[in-house]
Amino acid sequence: MLKHIVMWRFVDGAEGKSRMEHAQWMKEHLEALVGVVPQIRSLEVGVSCFPDKAGYDAVLISTFDDKEAMDSYKVHPAHVAVSEYCKKVRESRVDIDYEV
Repeated sequence: MLKHIVMWRFVDGAEGKSRMEHAQWMKEHLEALVGVVPQIRSLEVGVSCFPDKAGYDAVLISTFDDKEAMDSYKVHPAHVAVSEYCKKVRESRVDIDYEV
């Protein structure tokens, strides 16, 4: 199994939304991928309870069978649509993948 974790900091005011509105948008749209993208084994999105300039606004914790499954998820059209929005409104992004 492969764990995929991503954190984002969003740009306040990008696309007319606050950082927390972007975080909530990401949560809703990423969680909607469950059942649509068959490679997802588990997926959780958290939105910061205490946003500040130094911290991140949202985190994705997802699980896949292996790297091939994760790579298929990354190019799935439903995920690509969410990713394209994110690229327009994020300030920064960090990620880590590890075996469990």
